Amino acid sequence: MKLNLIALSLLALPALGQADTELDTVVVSATRSERSQADAPVKTEVVTRQEIERTHARTLTQALENIPGLQLREIHGKSGYELSLQGLNSDQVLVLIDGLPISASTGSTVNLSQYLVGDIERIEVIKGAASAQYGSSAMGGVINVITRRTQPGLRGNLDLSVGSYGEQNDAGRALAPGRSSGRAQLAAGNANWRLAAQAEVLDDQGFALDPAGWSRQGDAMRREQYGARLDWLPAAGLQFWLDGSRYLENDTQRYQTYAPPKYIPQQKQEEITRDRWVAGGEWRFAGHGRLSGNWLHEQYDTRSVAQANGALTGDRRARQTLQQASLQLDLPAWYSQLWQVGIDLRRDTLAQLNNGYSELQRSGMAERESRELYLQNDVFLGDWLELVAGLRAQHDSDFGGHAAPKLALKADLLNTAEQRLVGRASWGQGYRVPNLKERYYLFDHSALGYMVLGNPALQPERSNSYQLGLDWHWGTTLAVQANAFYNQIRDLIQVDQDQATVVQGVAQYRYENLANARTAGLELATQWQALPTLALNAAYTYTHTRDEQTAQALTRRPEHIARFGFDWTPRAGSTLSWRTQWQSRELVSSASQAYSPAWSKSDLSFNQQLGRDLTAYAGISNLFNAQRDFSDANDFGPLAGRFVYLGARYQWGAGSTPGKEAP
Repeated sequence: MKLNLIALSLLALPALGQADTELDTVVVSATRSERSQADAPVKTEVVTRQEIERTHARTLTQALENIPGLQLREIHGKSGYELSLQGLNSDQVLVLIDGLPISASTGSTVNLSQYLVGDIERIEVIKGAASAQYGSSAMGGVINVITRRTQPGLRGNLDLSVGSYGEQNDAGRALAPGRSSGRAQLAAGNANWRLAAQAEVLDDQGFALDPAGWSRQGDAMRREQYGARLDWLPAAGLQFWLDGSRYLENDTQRYQTYAPPKYIPQQKQEEITRDRWVAGGEWRFAGHGRLSGNWLHEQYDTRSVAQANGALTGDRRARQTLQQASLQLDLPAWYSQLWQVGIDLRRDTLAQLNNGYSELQRSGMAERESRELYLQNDVFLGDWLELVAGLRAQHDSDFGGHAAPKLALKADLLNTAEQRLVGRASWGQGYRVPNLKERYYLFDHSALGYMVLGNPALQPERSNSYQLGLDWHWGTTLAVQANAFYNQIRDLIQVDQDQATVVQGVAQYRYENLANARTAGLELATQWQALPTLALNAAYTYTHTRDEQTAQALTRRPEHIARFGFDWTPRAGSTLSWRTQWQSRELVSSASQAYSPAWSKSDLSFNQQLGRDLTAYAGISNLFNAQRDFSDANDFGPLAGRFVYLGARYQWGAGSTPGKEAP
């Protein structure tokens, strides 16, 4: 095969297809290099900017709601959501921003609600072990958020919305604002310099079944996100950038605990600050060779103040820092091969104080470092078969050396003017080093009757992941995807709820390497352009899990998840979108065999373009007001009831076509 044909398959965007189809979407997460989504050797799900705007998502949680096989669930004791992917929990799925990690908010879980989506261009989702490409924590997959790139010219947008929880508004009045949001962005650039800045605010007053009472089922929270990026392009193929952002959050939880003979009002206020700085550069050379590097520094600070009956009961402060330097070299095509080599250097630190005293299970500050080298070869075996082989070697300051391999095979089984059938198969080993929180953190919720202790003796988790899938496309009208998965996990880290000890009425749990487990299942999805004005989509996921030690299912993993949606354009400039989620019951406790009941939720959104630059929109989240039974501790159905909102978006300047992003 000629080298220019290889380069064309890697970097060119097909001329056919719509912006939302995988025929012309470029992704970077599958191989850490640019590929069209349809040609990526590893299956990549994409949430586009168009989908985010159609459904009026405000947080990363909301933007990911309709990914097949992905389950969102609340973080216990926190105001936010984590994810489960193919039966693996959020600790085992790596969340990245432009290919670089983001700090976990609790345990090793990233709170998806702590990232607002105003600067997102698309979100890429890789399922299955990706430790060979991305290192520790990528056992179950990767969520890679790709931010917008500034183009020449002047552009900007302003987006405002307000909505109500009805009778559950904290103010107790149905027409009072329950949640409001706003964001503003401005970008300007020429051939050599680009500058963009944005600000977002999400203000939620919370909600309550009885607004006149003390307890609030939905926490009050204010989230703010500010950022700016400067790009310098001194010559063709050469680019440098500096990106800085600050995230602020203030949460207030109100609840009651029973201390005979009465209930005691409790309140916890948490303040969060995340400062993130990224500097990087890229040099494209020799046709399609590339040398790129990034440096990341992130600091995540939290302060949690607890009160009972107005009296201070705890003042807890924690600080995490994350530093990473990365360098990657992509060599030009050579004998139908594409070689890639890279290095990652990472350092994490953690400090925590309660009422001025350290709560870590070691003196001072906990820290760890890792040095990682990865190598990948993408081999084209003729015109229809492609093999990707990767290997990452890692040396951790606490756990020594480890190597994680991966193999992926893509075959064009059918490729005609009307149809395309692509088969994909992959195997990869996952590896996850227990993070500092799991080993040393004291997660104290004594006011709620429990605490979780870190365990310095934890050992790394390991896994084998197998994926086998088919994608069939009939032009741009119909697409059907099927994917089978099987994951084996050894030394699974989780909280040992069956071995809790009770000290002064407070249950103490500890992280343990509890089990060997497996997850297996099938994902089905389809997209159909039924009419020029009507697009339908549906997905179904079956997941079977098993704890090999107890022969029981893993908790909080529903067997069945289904999704359905449509986008209808009755006339130019008007779009009505529907999204429905349904999931079967899920096991909550193996000991008591308690289940959370099945539930479904439907969202309706409408967009109306008013002229070239102005769009008005409205929507109803949880249209049929499905809400959990708060008197049942095992019910994990939808937290918030019906939410009705209105908004407007004003965009000006040149179009928002994204540029090419570095992985």
